[in-house]
Amino acid sequence: MKAPHAPETPATKFLRQHGIAHSSHLYDYEEHGGTKVSSRELNVDEHAVIKTLVMEDEAAKPLIVLMHGDCKVSTKELARQIGCKKIEPCKPEVANRHTGFLVGGTSPFGTKKKMPIYVEKTILDLPLIYINGGRRGFLVGIHPHDLLQVLVPTVVEAALKG
Repeated sequence: MKAPHAPETPATKFLRQHGIAHSSHLYDYEEHGGTKVSSRELNVDEHAVIKTLVMEDEAAKPLIVLMHGDCKVSTKELARQIGCKKIEPCKPEVANRHTGFLVGGTSPFGTKKKMPIYVEKTILDLPLIYINGGRRGFLVGIHPHDLLQVLVPTVVEAALKG
């Protein structure tokens, strides 16, 4: 279902500038509904809805983790794989400052600050992923290999079944 007016966000501008084909999917955002709500509203598997999580290491340096909607991040495992002492989620207001997006509308594309990006390995096996388009209630559908091309993320294996 193509929305008549997909919002113009820093994320959609970024995708267009980099020539990344994407579909736009608007839905009714629910506070704290997360990927359960977006996958239900778009009628897609929650495993294909990718969360953009803003975290920080022990030095409070921000980083982004892209994870399946139906999984959690093992912060211990992630820290081990990327050579940090510890990793924890940022507070929402800190995440907003780093990305320029409101939590619930965080996209890995077009963030205010350039941050290291980590992607769960199995995301790259999916034929199509749905990821935030830079606004609450707005996802874009893209090919996961386009993530590699434009974000140049580090591939990790840190998923815990939700």
